[in-house]
Amino acid sequence: MCGRYAASARPDELVEAFDVDEDHTGDPARSILKNPQTPPPGQPDWNMAPSKQAPVVLTRHPRGDDEAEPAATRQLRLLTWGLVPSWAKDVSMGLRMTNARAESVLGKGAFAKAALSRRCIVPADGWYEWQVSPTAVDAKGKPRKQPFFIHRADGDKVGFAGLYEFWRDRSLPDGDPGAWLTTFTIITTAADPGMDRIHDRQPLVLEREQWPRWLDPDEKDPEFVQEVLDFARTGRFEAYPVSRAVGATRNNGPELVEPVPASELEGVVDPMTGEVLAG
Repeated sequence: MCGRYAASARPDELVEAFDVDEDHTGDPARSILKNPQTPPPGQPDWNMAPSKQAPVVLTRHPRGDDEAEPAATRQLRLLTWGLVPSWAKDVSMGLRMTNARAESVLGKGAFAKAALSRRCIVPADGWYEWQVSPTAVDAKGKPRKQPFFIHRADGDKVGFAGLYEFWRDRSLPDGDPGAWLTTFTIITTAADPGMDRIHDRQPLVLEREQWPRWLDPDEKDPEFVQEVLDFARTGRFEAYPVSRAVGATRNNGPELVEPVPASELEGVVDPMTGEVLAG
């Protein structure tokens, strides 16, 4: 699964890194949060969590008045994390749709249509995952969980494969800017060897050469989509333990991705060697 990630790049940096044609992060976008998002949407966020608005890259045909369909453009937009299907009665369904399993995306009603025409890329620095200790326990006697930060070994930006969807709030009148909510989900796949010592799942991370076709809204070939869903390339990622402070969504800042000294670890399994660190 992927339940937290770091996204520290600002919109102008993402425009350059992901070859974006249009930056729409300044456009009004409906939020489902009761309180203002912290940090504000579009600002560096080292603890991105479900229900927040996050920068997402997608390609869409602009609406045109003439008969010829305008050329599609690559856009950067703020979408809410947690996909709400168009047929959902309310937005609460999004809390259960933060991830979509690559193995079942094309066959699952909530994701199948989006997989063929509403695909996106979710920019990130990397993601957090919690490892269950085989030896250490917490104050309640339960296995201790150690958060890790996982990122690309080459230092490049991470691009999660994602899907997005539009949901119409029928309780609001036509023309109300809050009537539409745009949401996304992150596709996950089996974890790489070594990374599976942290967790058995990981986000599906795309390579740059895959971006154009994955984002193309006119590419609706299920065989192509399945090929991407099956994509795996080992050795791309590195992981290291980080502070347990990341477990609280109120905590934010670059210190969350700072490595924890080995001397402070107990019962943590080194993902590369399988060695259990005793502290």
